[in-house]
Amino acid sequence: MVSSIRHWCRASRLIEEGRGQPSQLTMQLSEQKTVYHRGQFAPTQLGSAIFGENGFDPYLDDPATLWLIHWQIATNTNQATAWYWAFNVLRGNQFTPSTFARKVYEWAQQQKQSMRPVSENTLRRDVNCFIRTYCQSRHSDTVVEETFDCPLVELNLIAELPDGDGYEFQRGDKETLPIEVVAWALDTFWKSYFSWRESLSFSDLMYAPSSPGRVFRLDEDTMTAYLEKFEQLTDGALQYDETTGLKQLYRHRSLDQTELLKRYYG
Repeated sequence: MVSSIRHWCRASRLIEEGRGQPSQLTMQLSEQKTVYHRGQFAPTQLGSAIFGENGFDPYLDDPATLWLIHWQIATNTNQATAWYWAFNVLRGNQFTPSTFARKVYEWAQQQKQSMRPVSENTLRRDVNCFIRTYCQSRHSDTVVEETFDCPLVELNLIAELPDGDGYEFQRGDKETLPIEVVAWALDTFWKSYFSWRESLSFSDLMYAPSSPGRVFRLDEDTMTAYLEKFEQLTDGALQYDETTGLKQLYRHRSLDQTELLKRYYG
C-alpha cells in the first residue's frame, strides 16, 4: 500500500525524490531549511500548496483538485506512459483495450531516445489500470478493497460503450472544471513547450500534445468560452483575440500559478 501511494504521488508529481540540490528541493519549515537527499521524498510546490500545512484541499474534497491531479498524470510521459498516450497521442474518441495496448507499445518503442524503456507486459497492466482510473468498476464477488473506484472516476472523462466492447472519451463541457485550473494548466503547458513565444494559436491550445484542449477533452466551444474569460481572470495578463481573423491567445506578462489557485480555493 505504501509503495502504491508513493508511486501515484510521484506519477502525479505531488512528491519528488531528493537529489541533494537545496535550490530545488528545500522547504521552509518553522523558519528552518530542510534539504531532502536521494532516497528521500519531498512535496513539490503543487503538493505542498494542496496537501501541506494550511493547504488548499488537504482532504481531496474539491473536484478542482482531481482535475489538477489528472493533468499531472496525463502529462507525465515516463511515469504514466499509457495515460500520456491516451490523452495526447491517441487519435479518435473510442478504443478497445487490446488495440490500446498494442498501439501504446508501438509508440513507446519509437520514443526510446526521449523516455525510459518500458516493457510490453508493463504496458498491458497499465492499460487495465488506466481504464480503472477513469471508469467505474463492475462490482462482483471480489475483495471489497479491489472494488474501490479511483477518485478520478468523478471527472467522467471516459465511459464504457453500450455494447461493452470498448470505451469512449467524453469530449465537451466539464461542469466541475474551474477556469482557474484551466489557466494554471495552460500556463504550465506554455512554459513547458512554448516559453519563447508571446502568443499561442487556438489550434495549439486545443490539439497540441499536453494542451488543455486534449488533456481535459474539451470541445472548441468550451475552450473558446474559457479563453474569452481569461483577460478578466488574469487582470489582462492573458488576452484572447479573433479580430484579425486568427484566433490567438496573447501573453502580456507572466502568471503567478499559486495566485491562480488561491483565487479559486480562496
